[in-house]
Amino acid sequence: MPVNPDGPLDVSIRALRVLVAVDEAGSMARAAERLGASAAAVSQQIANLESFARTRLLDRSERPIRPTPAGALLLSHARKVLMAVAEAQAQMMELNLSSLPQLRFAVIDDFDASITPRLINALHGAHPTTAFSTVSGRSDSITDLFVRREADIAITGLPPEDPSSYDVLPLLAETFALVAARGVLDGEAPLLAQLQQKPFVHHHEKMPIGRLVEQHLRRHRFSAERRFSFEASRSILAMVAMVGGWTLGTPLNILDSARFSDEVEILPSPFTRLTRSVYLVARRGELGGLPVTVAALIRGLLEETVVPGLSRFAPMPEELFEILAEPARPAASAPAAAEC
Repeated sequence: MPVNPDGPLDVSIRALRVLVAVDEAGSMARAAERLGASAAAVSQQIANLESFARTRLLDRSERPIRPTPAGALLLSHARKVLMAVAEAQAQMMELNLSSLPQLRFAVIDDFDASITPRLINALHGAHPTTAFSTVSGRSDSITDLFVRREADIAITGLPPEDPSSYDVLPLLAETFALVAARGVLDGEAPLLAQLQQKPFVHHHEKMPIGRLVEQHLRRHRFSAERRFSFEASRSILAMVAMVGGWTLGTPLNILDSARFSDEVEILPSPFTRLTRSVYLVARRGELGGLPVTVAALIRGLLEETVVPGLSRFAPMPEELFEILAEPARPAASAPAAAEC
């Protein structure tokens, strides 16, 4: 590549981020989408870097795009620089957290009664001048709010599809159980034949958890008539009790509807194991170490509230609910998103 004597003499942090994004995405267009920039802007940043390096950094004849030897060398340094910048941002943020003016949470509604108020109360004690606000809903709505920057921290079963800009911290994994009106099923007899004769109460089909359950039943070739479907877990369990029916629910669903505990019972599911996980999601580097602190607080609250509560409802609760520790990973790697 010819030397451009009028080319840029400095390398910007943004240009390094663009180079890393192109390498990870494998194309200019996908990198532009990931960065929220135009393809032309991405191409210009790469051209600036190549002018600085005085050589090609990317082999555009390959699909996906691959770094040249010079590009691979610069990428290794770029990742070190970006990590150093992120650490500096985190440390600066730590200095400012004591005067953080506002912290906005978007939280799945299963946390509404048992976890969210206790979490906010604990955070208020540590940050008495901070204004806290929360919205709740189903996982897909919570994640959309977070991605649109209408929340600073999300608690969701559906992390953003592209995790490169986010910290995704695991909180819990829970297994769906069979929840039936008390006394309508004989736990000693084959359950599938009995379930065919009892009304099934659906999670609404627009909800991620509803789609997950429906897919699971289809895999087992089990057809359940759609006579009753609700969005709120409390309504689902109330209907199960009223009509002498059954549903598939998670421990958080069940505990959110604890007032129906005398009218329903939990039995081992006759279907294969179905689980979902819940995560804390925050934008990388914006809140320093606060997301890790919040995740640890939530895990402690789950241990204090959910585990004892579930023990009163379900046989072998440890098979239905697990608190997840954050996995150790290299500092430069990004956590993978998982389905709820």
